[in-house]
Amino acid sequence: MMASEREVFGLSGPLHLNNIDWNNSHHRRSVAASLVEGVYILERDRQEKREGSQALAPPWWEFFHFKLVRKLVDDADFAVFGAIYEYKPPSSHFNDSIVLIDRSPRYVIAFRGTITRPDSFTRDFELDVHIIRNGLHQTSRFEIGMQAVRNMVATVGEKNVWLAGHSLGAAMVMLAGKTMAKMGNFLEAFLFNPPFLSAPIERIKDKKVKHGLRIAGSVITAGLALAAKGKNPRTRQSEGTFAALSAWTPSLFVNPADHICSEYVGYFEHRKKMEEIGAGAIERLATQHSLGGLFMSVVGKGAEVAEPLHLLPSANLTVNLSPSNDFKQAHGIHQWWRPDLNLKSNVYKFK
Repeated sequence: MMASEREVFGLSGPLHLNNIDWNNSHHRRSVAASLVEGVYILERDRQEKREGSQALAPPWWEFFHFKLVRKLVDDADFAVFGAIYEYKPPSSHFNDSIVLIDRSPRYVIAFRGTITRPDSFTRDFELDVHIIRNGLHQTSRFEIGMQAVRNMVATVGEKNVWLAGHSLGAAMVMLAGKTMAKMGNFLEAFLFNPPFLSAPIERIKDKKVKHGLRIAGSVITAGLALAAKGKNPRTRQSEGTFAALSAWTPSLFVNPADHICSEYVGYFEHRKKMEEIGAGAIERLATQHSLGGLFMSVVGKGAEVAEPLHLLPSANLTVNLSPSNDFKQAHGIHQWWRPDLNLKSNVYKFK
């Protein structure tokens, strides 16, 4: 089968980045996205049996002076779902300018999202369902990825490790990053199109209706949270954990035309608005819980309910305001290294 143009770095990659300034957020984002694409192509190379000079994956990391240290392989279908890269800049880089490598990573652990090809789709889709059910932490793929993150941080220290992921891979990064943050390790993380599972309020065009629905949701959620506190001590415990996570500020990259991740835009904007109208206390309580989880907790099923993956105290949120032709483009990884993007970034800190 012929490789698609999108798989070939020389045709689709960020060739304009032949000199990386690690202090430049556009450069960091583009390299992280390219390393994630490298994982997608590693798995496609495996499926198409492209080896040696036929393999299309290596340029996606070699162009930026990274070396593939290890592939992360799923134990269920033997698909490549992640990769560990080591940054190996030529010595001339050090002489040119220390500033250029100032914020560079030493290692990047990257995770791909779902591939809609027969060889890996069944397993990927099964993991997507686990995300919806808040059960990603119970899967063997996550365990393999988490073990790699733990080992790397234990070996080289948190400051030397970046995490990057797209879609399902972003959910893996979110869960791994949260797990490490709870232990006091705050890793630099790049989450491209991370899934946010809730009612798609962000798609409502009428601002007043949208705002009204969000306020109603917050009031109900906060009320249920107070009710749950009395019934289930774990609710109180989870609020302490949420506050502890607030020192971790991952970078989220979201496209408003992608309903899988667009709800993050409203999630953080609404929190700011509630502060402005003096309802910050309600929102601080509401933002830590999901309605589904609280409902289960109040009716007595709280013990089995895991903390929803998308709830996040702090983030550096970047929204791509450039128009997308279709959902596939809005959800794709390729958009994130284009040099002509119309981006809006905000840092949200949980107080």
